[in-house]
Amino acid sequence: MQIEWQKEISQRKDALLADLTEMLKIESVRNEKLGSKNAPFGPGPRAALDKFLEIGKRDGFAVLNVDGVAGHLEYGTGIETMGILAHVDVMPAGKGWDTDPFEPIIKDGKLFARGSSDDKGPGMAAYYGLKLIKELGLPTSKKVRMIIGTDEESGWRCMTHYFEKMPLPDFGFSPDAFFPLINGEKGNVSFNVDFQGGNGAGAKLLDFSAGLRENMVPRDAIAHISGIELKEIKELLTEFADDKPIEVEALEQNERIEISVIGRAAHAQEPKNGENAGTYLALFLKQIELGSGAEQFIDFAADYLHEDSRMDNFGLHFSDKTMGDLTMNAGIFNFAAAQGGRVTLNFRFPKGIGASQIEEALAKVATKVNAQVNTTGKLQEPHYVSIEDPLVKTLLGVYERQTGNKGYGMVVGGGTYGRLMKRGVAFGAMFPGTPDTMHQANEYMLIEDILKAAAIYAEAIYELIK
Repeated sequence: MQIEWQKEISQRKDALLADLTEMLKIESVRNEKLGSKNAPFGPGPRAALDKFLEIGKRDGFAVLNVDGVAGHLEYGTGIETMGILAHVDVMPAGKGWDTDPFEPIIKDGKLFARGSSDDKGPGMAAYYGLKLIKELGLPTSKKVRMIIGTDEESGWRCMTHYFEKMPLPDFGFSPDAFFPLINGEKGNVSFNVDFQGGNGAGAKLLDFSAGLRENMVPRDAIAHISGIELKEIKELLTEFADDKPIEVEALEQNERIEISVIGRAAHAQEPKNGENAGTYLALFLKQIELGSGAEQFIDFAADYLHEDSRMDNFGLHFSDKTMGDLTMNAGIFNFAAAQGGRVTLNFRFPKGIGASQIEEALAKVATKVNAQVNTTGKLQEPHYVSIEDPLVKTLLGVYERQTGNKGYGMVVGGGTYGRLMKRGVAFGAMFPGTPDTMHQANEYMLIEDILKAAAIYAEAIYELIK
């Protein structure tokens, strides 16, 4: 039976975009302050999970909601189970958007909204691939479970809870990354570096904040200082920012000076793609004598973190031939004169190095600035599936047939649900050459790419379960 996958998906374009639009309108950002027993991560993630399962139930799939944190829709029968693991939670929108991030809009063939490329767009594309197989009544020999999480952008507690109650699939993929295919993912660990508070006798750092999540390069940073004239700050700031890729501003507010820096957000898997507003602000403030814990907090950020994504300043530059570099992202900065400060650092590490070595290198530097290193309790070891695995070969074969381009495997610093399965990979949905706007303002996905991905997913799923 010859199936024109792309033609079949194009005939379902309007329905796919309608369902995706409904998903994108849900502000499914984790907010545990508004959480409840039925919605532990907040009402937004729960609403997005409910909507996705509602769509599946409407289309005749068997669905299961696991305590409001995860769920699945199921198709087919068989001894083996294939998993398709996606997530419906999204990163905070942040600043810098040209449109409302939760009012999807199509401009120049691009669908703009938070979650359009990470991961609601790819997730819906994979769902329509599975839906197409069901609608065509194609014969299958294996069961498929599309498993939906609501805490992927944070601690993956959704999947921890789900797999305490449900078995792991035998193999599968996550539509939450790049084509052709990701068969290797670095390890992932975060540490907090904690500082004492206080200032010296002169200028004082009252507070400092930057970053929304540890797995994002901070776009915005703000500090409030006192004991120095606004005119002096403005002169220093103008000179400082003249040759740097940032925007700056200083203004007087309630007998204190507010200094703000705007950089460029990026995913923590490659901090070089962003401009860290937090470290730039620290670099500027280093010109001012502060004293005590404030000075130590600023010195650490400016001297050790600024433009050092490879831990060169910590003496721990490390690279593996297969999995690439160890990377460090300074994701969250907070300081208050009375309470002290904290910097949260996120690391993506290849095989050959471990979390204990990273912690040891951090601790050596931390002692120099009277700080302490504490674990956040999050650790994922490196994950790798051989390029010769039949799963990998099948997926790359489908990609090559439908795109006409050479398929190949990749190793990335980002972490996807694919790593939860021993034979699990990440497969799409961003195509080579497409700008990566995940975790950034004005996130978008090309409509054409959503449809192309759905067609690839449809054929790939069928090839794996027929």
